[in-house]
Amino acid sequence: TPSILTILGVILFMRAGFVIGQAGIFHALLILLLAKSITTLTSLSISAISTNTPVAGGGAYFLISRSLGPEYGGAIGLTLFLAQAISVPFYLIGFTEALVRAFPQMESHFRIIALLANGFLFFISYVGAKWAVKTQYVIMTILGLSILAFLGGAACHFQKSLFQENWTPSPGNMSFWALFAIYFPAVTGIMAGVNMSGDLKNPGRAIPLGTLAAVAVGFVMYAAQIILCGGSQTESQLSNESFETLCRQALFGAGFLVIAGVFAATLSSALGSFLGAPRILQAMARDKIIPPLQFFARGSVRGDEPRRALWLTLVISSAIIYWAADDAQGQAFNTLAAIVTMFFLYTYGMVNLAAFTESFAANPSFRPRFKFYHWLPALLGALGCAAAALLIDAPAALAAAGILAILFFFLRRRFLQTRFGDARWGFGFSRLRETLYQLAKMPASPKNWRPNVLVMIGNPEERYTLAMYALWIGASRGMVTMARVLVGKLDERLNHRKSAIDQLNNFLAENDFKALSTVVVSRDLDEGLSALLQGHPIGPLQPNIVLMGWPSDPVRSVSFIHHLRSAKLLGLSLLLLHDQGLPDRNSALRVDIWWRGRKNGSLMVLLAHLLTLNWQWAGVAIRIIRLIQEEAGRQPADEALQQLVHDARIRAEVQILVSQDSFLEVLHRHSSHASLVIIGFDVPEEDQTQEFYHHFDLILDHLPTTLLVYSSGEADMFV
Repeated sequence: TPSILTILGVILFMRAGFVIGQAGIFHALLILLLAKSITTLTSLSISAISTNTPVAGGGAYFLISRSLGPEYGGAIGLTLFLAQAISVPFYLIGFTEALVRAFPQMESHFRIIALLANGFLFFISYVGAKWAVKTQYVIMTILGLSILAFLGGAACHFQKSLFQENWTPSPGNMSFWALFAIYFPAVTGIMAGVNMSGDLKNPGRAIPLGTLAAVAVGFVMYAAQIILCGGSQTESQLSNESFETLCRQALFGAGFLVIAGVFAATLSSALGSFLGAPRILQAMARDKIIPPLQFFARGSVRGDEPRRALWLTLVISSAIIYWAADDAQGQAFNTLAAIVTMFFLYTYGMVNLAAFTESFAANPSFRPRFKFYHWLPALLGALGCAAAALLIDAPAALAAAGILAILFFFLRRRFLQTRFGDARWGFGFSRLRETLYQLAKMPASPKNWRPNVLVMIGNPEERYTLAMYALWIGASRGMVTMARVLVGKLDERLNHRKSAIDQLNNFLAENDFKALSTVVVSRDLDEGLSALLQGHPIGPLQPNIVLMGWPSDPVRSVSFIHHLRSAKLLGLSLLLLHDQGLPDRNSALRVDIWWRGRKNGSLMVLLAHLLTLNWQWAGVAIRIIRLIQEEAGRQPADEALQQLVHDARIRAEVQILVSQDSFLEVLHRHSSHASLVIIGFDVPEEDQTQEFYHHFDLILDHLPTTLLVYSSGEADMFV
């Protein structure tokens, strides 16, 4: 509701006719298509980000800051706040202009009327958002009747000859991009709804649905207006008195409805900006990005209304109205339209850049429920916003970009120190060093978890399957290190170590594997493994998963379990691969996950998701299977797993098996033909070593390649 009321706002009544008259019908449609393409691409980006993370207050600022970081969020947040604050006088001047046109005797009171309207909307906003939003449904009814009246009237007065005359612009009219700047605020209303994110019951559903619906409805309305008004008004009427003509041509002589509609549209749009701007400033203040803004963090005792920020919005809007109200002929209105356009273009560009960065950075946590999204439209949207800003007014666009850059670097408070030598190596080293320092200072979060896999590879030529699964899990979204421990004294095994390193590197190069390699010489295998786990590699890139092969020799089980216990003590997750070969590419792929709780289950599901990101596993079917003993438990178990799949935002089939047979029998019966089986386990105590080994040796018998998973709890699929 806030979005469509802002879209169908002041431009619809007060400037659309002017743009049609100056640009011609064909160019006006091009302007509409270009403007709507930018907002449509931005809406897709908004939908992706808002369905991938819980959305709090702050609207677009929240989405940008949580995707690109506080520096970008702070810079664009100030811009967005100013855009919304300036939108208030923009819409109110449009309201006052319409009032003066309808009642010319009031022209001398232009400034007073605008200031009184500003105070009235401030009072409504001060009372609270819930009451203000309720009034918008009444406004929407008035607006709908008004649009019906003037579009119906335009259709009744439509003339083919007028349509043909107005198809192309006359010589000497305003330029295409100048008209685009005036018209673009017509489509910027999508932020009105997004900025109310903190007041929405279910933002993840409401933002995509409401935003895209508002864009679609707005496009239909504006396209109908361009076509019908272009064929029912002369060029002179369109350019000079389009609003008055709309009133005269209204259905059944209901010109009063058109006047009521423009009042409703302009006041509701101004109200939407009055509600949105303070919430952006309050969200920024609460994030403590810019210390002087913390004064605006406090909300009201009842409803947490951003009243301090609301007072600042009132001051800004009143000052602009006082300045602009000297010009009742519309030039100040056009100037404000161009400023609002520039601000919103940069805001939309940053939203698209945020979505592009989230997707292109390939965080495993980026799994938006909104499926109609790809990083390419987001990139096109960002480039389109930048190009449109430059074409409208290159100096102003560059100046605005410069201001944003200054804000960004002020907030960042860091400087890139360059080095001499090879430019590529020096720049790469400097950026890598700076990034490592920053990562080391950042607190760990399950949302940013990535698989850093340390693979105990041994002789790589004999462990090809182990290497492939490590790369499928970690290479594209994290890091993989192939490691080998040589037992002996360093001075005696130095040459052997060099040969082992060359063997590993050649293995990676020959197979085009994206992985690192390391070889450690130690007097004892367990000590060598412990040294690898604790010291490799640098700082924040230390491994969080250890991948080993399942030992085929029972004699090795004691030392093997000892290695597992060492890894567990160091807080690492463990993957044990029982190698039965790689999946057959000519057959349908299937991964069976045997669910026995979230302790290991979250990592098991995440590993299956990581596999699906590789082209070799495209189209794989994932089954999450749970065995229960009683039929009465089927429905609650199914509902619980279905909810988990929904929360994890993946495609998987849930299967509940009810059987009194042993887990071993059911497992072999249902998963013997899977491509991969994933089962959880817990690291046993020392006195349970033999029992553990024989238990899982029986489980792994007659199964395809199986991955046993122990989770440290660091990875969480449900964020």
